Amino acid sequence: MGRWAKPPEGSWTEHYPELGTDPVSFRDSTSPEFYELEREAVFKRAWLNIARVEELPRVGSYLTREIDAAKSSVIVVKGKDKQIRAFYNICRHRGNKLVWNDFPNEEVKGTCRQFTCKYHGWRYDLDGALKFVQQPGEFFDLDTSQFGLKPVNCEVWNGFIFINFDPEPKWSLRDYLGPMITALDDYPFELMTERYEFEAHNNSNWKIFADAFQEYYHVPSLHSQQVPSAVRQPNATFECGHFQIDGPHRLVSTAGTRRWKLAPEYMYPVERVTRSGLVGPWRTPETHFSAGLNPGGIEPWGITNFQIFPNLEILIYHGWYLLYRYWPTSHHTHRFEAYTAFHPARTVRERIEHEVAAVVLKEFALQDAGMLGGTQAALEYDVVDEFPLSDQEILVRHLHKVAVDWVEAYKSEHAPVGV
Repeated sequence: MGRWAKPPEGSWTEHYPELGTDPVSFRDSTSPEFYELEREAVFKRAWLNIARVEELPRVGSYLTREIDAAKSSVIVVKGKDKQIRAFYNICRHRGNKLVWNDFPNEEVKGTCRQFTCKYHGWRYDLDGALKFVQQPGEFFDLDTSQFGLKPVNCEVWNGFIFINFDPEPKWSLRDYLGPMITALDDYPFELMTERYEFEAHNNSNWKIFADAFQEYYHVPSLHSQQVPSAVRQPNATFECGHFQIDGPHRLVSTAGTRRWKLAPEYMYPVERVTRSGLVGPWRTPETHFSAGLNPGGIEPWGITNFQIFPNLEILIYHGWYLLYRYWPTSHHTHRFEAYTAFHPARTVRERIEHEVAAVVLKEFALQDAGMLGGTQAALEYDVVDEFPLSDQEILVRHLHKVAVDWVEAYKSEHAPVGV
């Protein structure tokens, strides 16, 4: 049995009295009107993670991101001074999308010396400056210094690239992340560069899907194939060791060990053969330590999930990590990105172990995705609007409260004077 305990209040939820304990509403996940406000209040104001620095390995490396929730396309590029910058993906001449290949709504990546518009040939340097205009004498007092690419605020924390669409963000990235997240300043994410990515387009609101990774109350029922029979008994308990909230961000830690694995009868045959699976390779190259990794002091520690509002989750295991990103596409759909990141394999066997772990984890996540379309459909019947949450669902309660609070604050700021 692991060593951990609930806080003195007797429950995690009561440890944060501002959350309350009443049943909650999920109208924030079913209302088209709320979604339109959320786009402005959250996705155009919060810091959004879009990439890691390894994706821009050299001067001139770039990638584009299509961000429906902000109605924007963004170019992210490494400049000649090695700085990473972001710009709106719009030519300043006639508004053509600047960087795209065959289909303008598809994301692309590559390397270049300048960005050249396909339409009329205007060229921009890697720092966004306008460097060439076809037939400049045809224009009327054109000051090229005033027509560089429009920048998007861009900052980097521990290799994670974030952008903010607010012209004047309320916080620097570091202040926004806060001490619970920046306690991972010393965690060596840069060592884990072997990545296995996947993407899913889901028929649920982004928060409804994020809820599935904020509690383990659902595991015995939904993931019954992956848990021992003792956990599936009606009176069995199954909960996490530590929950923590800091501003809009959350974390949850679970118990485990460096070589923690399920009993053979609860594994896929390929897991038994390759000695890898749901919790990663059974033999991990190294456990990295950080002051922020296990703030609850769980013994034995297994996983900590850092949930950075609104669109990023980083799940850190022993010697590797898993990343999730959420990109809303409507009030009841979203694009889900994920990847597993390992130390580069030194042998063929290690490569196989990594690939098996990535596939099993993908299947596990998509079990949640398959369920939550049903959740979304039922919520939209609009029959019930009060849902009781257990103490283990504290982070579900928190996420929806934060989203509503940000929208209400935005509405107050934009209310007509005297209203």
